[in-house]
Amino acid sequence: MKVKIVNRSPYPAPQYATEMSAGMDLKADIREPIVLKPLERSMIPTGLFIALPKGFEAQVRPRSGLAAKHGITVLNTPGTIDADYRGEIKVILVNLSGEPFTVNPGERIAQMVVARHEQVQWVEVAELDDTERGDGGFGSTGK
Repeated sequence: MKVKIVNRSPYPAPQYATEMSAGMDLKADIREPIVLKPLERSMIPTGLFIALPKGFEAQVRPRSGLAAKHGITVLNTPGTIDADYRGEIKVILVNLSGEPFTVNPGERIAQMVVARHEQVQWVEVAELDDTERGDGGFGSTGK
């Protein structure tokens, strides 16, 4: 699938690391390092602008290495980029660790997955069909 991109950062456009990768790394388009103190968050620019086709979205997700090693994650996971959004892609990073973390220029800060989606049309009914699960939720299938 071809997607139009404007890249105003000095870094290459996002790309897949392997043939079977679902996500592409997003890099911090910043001129100076940003220090995230414990429990602090910051909106980090990427310098990227995209035009997705109708019926697609881009999801911004944490990088597992940053989360596991440093407690850095994407606050609104997954962040959704709609097909009609034309602004800069920015990533809301949060430091959930007890130590300061420095985001450096060009650092890989998140990953982006492009996915197909559908829009629903609600059909109002008086009740829903029964299922074996019923209204059991929040751990009810793990008994």
